[in-house]
Amino acid sequence: MSGFRSRPMLRWLVPTAAAVVVIGGGAAAGTLVASADPSLPERSAAQLLVDLQGAKVDGFSGTVVQTADLGLQKVPALANGGSGADVAKLITGNNAVRIWYAGEDKVRLALLGVLGETDMIRNGKDVWLWRSQNGTATHLTVPAGAETPHAAPTGLPSTPQEAADQALAAIDPTTAVSTTGAAEVAGRDAYELVLAPRDTDSLIGQVRLAIDAEHHIPLRVDVYAKNATSPAVRVAFQQISFTVPDAEQFTFNPPPGTKVENETPGELKEKAEAEGHKKPAIAQKPVAPKTGDEPTTIGKGWTTIVTAKMPKLDAKEAKGPEATALTGVIEGLPKVSGTWGSGRLFSGTLFSVLVTDDGRVFAGAVAPEKLYQAATK
Repeated sequence: MSGFRSRPMLRWLVPTAAAVVVIGGGAAAGTLVASADPSLPERSAAQLLVDLQGAKVDGFSGTVVQTADLGLQKVPALANGGSGADVAKLITGNNAVRIWYAGEDKVRLALLGVLGETDMIRNGKDVWLWRSQNGTATHLTVPAGAETPHAAPTGLPSTPQEAADQALAAIDPTTAVSTTGAAEVAGRDAYELVLAPRDTDSLIGQVRLAIDAEHHIPLRVDVYAKNATSPAVRVAFQQISFTVPDAEQFTFNPPPGTKVENETPGELKEKAEAEGHKKPAIAQKPVAPKTGDEPTTIGKGWTTIVTAKMPKLDAKEAKGPEATALTGVIEGLPKVSGTWGSGRLFSGTLFSVLVTDDGRVFAGAVAPEKLYQAATK
């Protein structure tokens, strides 16, 4: 979890001058000032970006609710039990997260989900990751001033701050920035900042950030599919208090019977990535193509398509449980074909993924037809 002090929180934010350039090329001037509630002064989109950049809070606690309705097609391997079903539960439906924050080195997240409870606690140099489902706790020591390792066990952002980080990282000439009316989130007044792709080929219609009118931190982030009237993904505070939490909230004592493991930050990061816990990007920025089997990109901005080759497995690996589960998921997807060849398609309201029979993978926030075009080239 990124912090809520000025510099650590906003590493992602483009310089104010660049943001103004983006906004200036966006919508008509009349849409750039929030039609604020009578109790709130008007704020332009540029002013809201500056507010975010200067945000600073000493502490808070609250409950965040994640909701997702991605319009995913039904896949037998994701519905009939096993690890696939676990993943499906995490990226659809509801998840609740309790948060306590008292500075960059005092942070606690408690994910309360269908798979049990998972807590991440940082108290100074000590970081704990506890999973109630399997009764394990991982302890590591981080250097003073280092960022808390991210190991949230969900495919969605854990907090509005994480979701805002990903959305604001997409601000470039492909993004239109504007504002809409004031909002109320968790009983607090907020302004809404709206990011929208200029390219109509994107499946994402807009991303709305509700920014606390007093403390300037994100209280809610909504991601809308194109032409949708309700969000496909929402990460929002249900309740929040800006009182600094007591120190005891950051003290962790493993419950009796807990298996404790000691790891380095690097080992924890590798484990999280191996388990598929990488942060998803709401909109990918283009990167230089890489050689070999590394992923490369096609296009730019919100319609970027990421392509890669499926890893080649030896006979033993191909028969392993993970490979078998992945094969089951792929074979349960609808068959598709065209001049590009044949394969399987996994799609929802915000993204599409094409797995070709010759081992290529194409993914992006675009319609399947765009993936077929990319696969033809």
